[in-house]
Amino acid sequence: MKLYKRNGRVVIEHEDHFFETDLSWDELVNHKNLFRFILTQLPSCSRAPQIDLGQSLDAPIGSQELWAAGVTYLRSKEAREKESAQSGGGSFYDKVYDARRPELFFKSLPSRISGHQSAVHIRRDSTWDVPEPELTLFISSEGTIEGYTIGNDMSSRSIEGENPLYLAQAKVYDKCASLGPCLLVLENSLDVNSMIDLKIFRNNALVFSGGTSLAKMKRSLQELADFLFLETSFPTGVMLMTGTGVVPPDDFTLEVGDRVEISIESIGTLINHVNKKP
Repeated sequence: MKLYKRNGRVVIEHEDHFFETDLSWDELVNHKNLFRFILTQLPSCSRAPQIDLGQSLDAPIGSQELWAAGVTYLRSKEAREKESAQSGGGSFYDKVYDARRPELFFKSLPSRISGHQSAVHIRRDSTWDVPEPELTLFISSEGTIEGYTIGNDMSSRSIEGENPLYLAQAKVYDKCASLGPCLLVLENSLDVNSMIDLKIFRNNALVFSGGTSLAKMKRSLQELADFLFLETSFPTGVMLMTGTGVVPPDDFTLEVGDRVEISIESIGTLINHVNKKP
């Protein structure tokens, strides 16, 4: 089943039917065995109009924080080493790729996250900007993985490449991330062989296309979740981006007006257009 947020309300898609619940996002999603919990709620839900994916949708998030994991794919490690070579920081990425402990960092509060068919931003003080397509987990307050969505971890490669200590500035700013179009809730786990694909359009022409399999991720999803919860609690659950394995070439940078489309099998396609702060 899929959970959408439309105008602040939660819409549930199950077996080609759409339902609206009176529960808030946090009340609905923060449950162990979420799939079964939602099934118990469906009889009390009202029928809802079908979701139109050509229209903007709220990001599938409530009060949760958004965190991110880095250097979980070999392609990401190689790209980070190259961008940080001049500053002498390239070896950090090699070390974390092989280390027992993953790289985890805070990405955003909900107020800075865009939804489907909304704008994401590139920084005005950056010269090299890319989208990072990532499988994103919803993890309950008990540390169990209960849902999956598509994430775009917008990043300034020029700022992070200048000095790894600038990571927060490269990653955290207004409209620095997007999530959507839905939260996929399964009775069992997501297929680890699922493909994730990135397409970037400029003036409606395709200027970049790439993809990878989630199976190429070095670390397991539960491993990332377990490290995140080691010393940190999340009373309403948390969203966790799991890293990117698709990186545009070094001579590519996003421009205002570009359209970014990220697809993951069984979840759908997240679409955003690129802008800057005025």
